[in-house]
Amino acid sequence: MATILTLAGDGIGPEIMTQAIDVLNAVNKKFALDLTLESGLIGGGH
Repeated sequence: MATILTLAGDGIGPEIMTQAIDVLNAVNKKFALDLTLESGLIGGGH
């Protein structure tokens, strides 16, 4: 099992991170990687 921390940041970051999380979830499901995704705040959103 692995935990991945996602930090979207400012600007276009949240839009890109949403898509990246979708990709990670698809890969996780397809290959049964047992990933756990956590999100955190960074930048001006913090």
